[in-house]
Amino acid sequence: MKKADEKDISLVDFNPRTDQMTELWFQDSIEFGHGCSLHIKIKNVLFHYKSKFQEIIIMETEKMGRMLAIDGITMLTEFDEFAYHEMIVHVPLLVHPDPRKVLVIGGGDGGTVREIIKHPEVQEVHVCEIDEEVVRACREYLPSLASSFDDPRVKVFYEDGAKYVKESPGSYDVIIVDSTDPLGPGQILFQREFYEDMKGALLDQGIAVTQCESMYLHQHVIRGVYSFAKDIFPRLGYYFTMVPTYPSGLIGFYFCSLSRDPVSDIDEDRARTLKGLKYYTPELHRSSFTLPRFATEFFRPE
Repeated sequence: MKKADEKDISLVDFNPRTDQMTELWFQDSIEFGHGCSLHIKIKNVLFHYKSKFQEIIIMETEKMGRMLAIDGITMLTEFDEFAYHEMIVHVPLLVHPDPRKVLVIGGGDGGTVREIIKHPEVQEVHVCEIDEEVVRACREYLPSLASSFDDPRVKVFYEDGAKYVKESPGSYDVIIVDSTDPLGPGQILFQREFYEDMKGALLDQGIAVTQCESMYLHQHVIRGVYSFAKDIFPRLGYYFTMVPTYPSGLIGFYFCSLSRDPVSDIDEDRARTLKGLKYYTPELHRSSFTLPRFATEFFRPE
């Protein structure tokens, strides 16, 4: 795979004092932000490739380990990725009574799969990732996440996620949408038709969890999804996790269930058997559904 010169990507020279050497920083794209941007100091670019879908960059940062960015937007750093991946996975899997078959839409870095395979009840994990180059790059440069693809329960399909879900009725106990922002190939994953197809792809007592942005920066996206998701899923909730390297320092998820309650139906016995956790606890699980006053307004009838 191709590497590229650092000057081709979202890097800026930063020189706060004239007597210091110029330093190299990654600047997160503000295209989908709120007039703000994140800068992360980097050591060097490990991988840069423009696939037919998107621009993929993996960098070695000064303080936060390796970092993955797609189309100029931070996807993860090794420093704090666990807060995202543990919460997108363990919340639905510990609410479902018997999660045997799990589908991941996106998730080409492998972090979501790494957390899923910690559950011995899971027998099959299907990953539908549109861009094979993401998986290849992460296997080489982010093995702490992507080595999870080597588990024999895991099978990867390089297909369009929305199309795959539509063609998989009644197939999965849990669906996890580990998507990018609603830009480019990820836009369709925030629309009514996709949510309707997710419901159809779930088995009895099925649960879907979808990445759904920051309550501070992307209120229009959260409100937009709620406007139709509330009519599709009998149980609908919104929760969040704290990730310092994401815009505003947090990111949220929709919990979409056919029958299970996200707070009262946690299997704490199974939670206690999970190994290697750094963020998730049942107590945090419950509290993550408690939102600040301004965010509760997103879910009130107009």
